[in-house]
Amino acid sequence: MADDSPPDDSAQEAPPASFFTREDESADEHFYQQPRFVEHIDQSTIDALTEYYRKVLRPGIDVLDLMSSWVSHLPEDLNLGRVSGLGMNGAELEANPRLSDWWVQNLNTTPELEAREAYDAVLCTVSIQYLVKPVEVMRAVHSTLRPLGTVHISMSHRCFPTKAIAAFQQLGPKERVQLVSYYLEEAGFDEVEFLDRSPDVGDPLWILTGRK
Repeated sequence: MADDSPPDDSAQEAPPASFFTREDESADEHFYQQPRFVEHIDQSTIDALTEYYRKVLRPGIDVLDLMSSWVSHLPEDLNLGRVSGLGMNGAELEANPRLSDWWVQNLNTTPELEAREAYDAVLCTVSIQYLVKPVEVMRAVHSTLRPLGTVHISMSHRCFPTKAIAAFQQLGPKERVQLVSYYLEEAGFDEVEFLDRSPDVGDPLWILTGRK
């Protein structure tokens, strides 16, 4: 995936329910009970993601880091407003220095967000593959964004295989991008766009964006 061409609209059909099954269907709370203070993409890819955020996020805006952990990969010199984190492990979230506030929530069992029009941007970093109700979650993201707010979903090729949905195990990169584009369009986002920000050496970095 070497270009920034948009996803193929002809592929935007409702995916089969089997796409959202997982090898491990046990409670996610058990899997994420122990904190994991590790990086999920390599350093060159982290640097590329940080540079992307530097270019697209305006100083002073309020941001929700969805499915967050102990790092958010935001530029240290970018002064943002409120930076909220939603994740699965309280110890990881508490250790994240960029978060103004945080809470633990399993989006697979509770795919709603209480705050309406509270944020200017929502980030989801290399985690979209773990959602079993992604359209419902993206609709909640749409609701929590202010008018003209944006969502930024970054993807790579690493995952916890037993917790990733079947689609991300079975589909190639292009088809995964098309699937996430479907999520955003079904949730009501406009200007859905694909960007390839993969570094020359390192893990790939594929980004999908949408605007409310």
